[in-house]
Amino acid sequence: MAVQLNIAVLSILLLLFSTSIPKAQSTVVDVVAKYGAKADEKTDLSTPLLHAWKEACASTTPSKIVIPKGTYRLSRATLDGPCKSAIELQVSGTIKAPADPSAFKDPNWVVFNHVDHLTISGGGVFDGQGAAVWGKNNCAKNKYCAALPINLRFNFVSNAIVQGITTKDSKQFHVNVLGCKNFTFQHFTVSAPENSINTDGIHIGRSNGVKILDTNIKTGDDCVSLGDGSKNVIVERVTCGPGHGISVGSLGKFKGEEPVSGIFIRNCTISNTMNGVRVKTWPDSHPGSATDMHFEDIILNNVGNPILIDQEYCPWNLCNLKVPSRVKLSNISFKKIWGTSSTQQAVKLVCSRGLPCDRVELADIDITYKGPGGPAISQCINVKPRLSGKQNPPACSSPARRTGA
Repeated sequence: MAVQLNIAVLSILLLLFSTSIPKAQSTVVDVVAKYGAKADEKTDLSTPLLHAWKEACASTTPSKIVIPKGTYRLSRATLDGPCKSAIELQVSGTIKAPADPSAFKDPNWVVFNHVDHLTISGGGVFDGQGAAVWGKNNCAKNKYCAALPINLRFNFVSNAIVQGITTKDSKQFHVNVLGCKNFTFQHFTVSAPENSINTDGIHIGRSNGVKILDTNIKTGDDCVSLGDGSKNVIVERVTCGPGHGISVGSLGKFKGEEPVSGIFIRNCTISNTMNGVRVKTWPDSHPGSATDMHFEDIILNNVGNPILIDQEYCPWNLCNLKVPSRVKLSNISFKKIWGTSSTQQAVKLVCSRGLPCDRVELADIDITYKGPGGPAISQCINVKPRLSGKQNPPACSSPARRTGA
């Protein structure tokens, strides 16, 4: 009895002691209420936002920065870490960039650097107001596009989630993810018209563990593009179109590119795009490699070039096609891909003459084409894919025309 009584007393004392310890409170910083931000589309949000970020970043407890509903003008913002605790940026309003590209001296509008445990939420919109420049940003003819700002840049950000946010009408790429780890986009929206040149939806480079989930991307270039150093990337339940499809690459253009590996694109719907799912490398390239890339359960609606490996990627016809790509591609699968093609060539696997593709698989392919020239065709060059399940069009049935001679 005494032992039971002592245990009961001890339990009560522990409960009283634990409830008497003050719990750390989260810091909430409202840019309007505390720092005088104005949703009048005239007053620059930059200074209030930077002040709020500085306060939140210095907090030793988790912090939330609130941008209430309304429309704000933001000249630019660079939000630097490392911070002392987790930060959530809750954007409920619409934030607009300057429409005039001369307001930008470098390709940056909203940038996050070296932040750990970042959340961006709130259902808000980042509007790049890019329509005036889309006809001018032709990178093949000038360097103008290199100076145009990207809506959202994430540099060396870890353990992050961006959810319920929209990026609209960027002047260049909508999102650029560089050097990041464990980063998730969910219920994310990219919105731009088909004529928005060079506006990749989400571009990933040299990052590990990026997930793009339950996301809707409409743009004028690749919906998702994976550059060198992309590792362990999952793209799932994404709708893409208009745009240029979902792409690995282009790879091999620059010296010292890092390997690509562990790419999983699945349960996606692609509609009215220039390409479907593709891997692209430059001819006459620098050495590189990409392996363990898998495209599965893809629905196609009026998609050009639905399945494409292109190791002679040369969009501006300024390449030496006589020298083959030196990027080695291996362990690539295309499974359960079906729907309609807007081009007769539904499957095109063009691998390097110098480094033919290894371990490529086509399984359960059913793609139809009803345009001029006859039914859909499939072409294979410098590759012998492993086949299983339905093959429509018949795999590798089109004559392999010699390229790069």
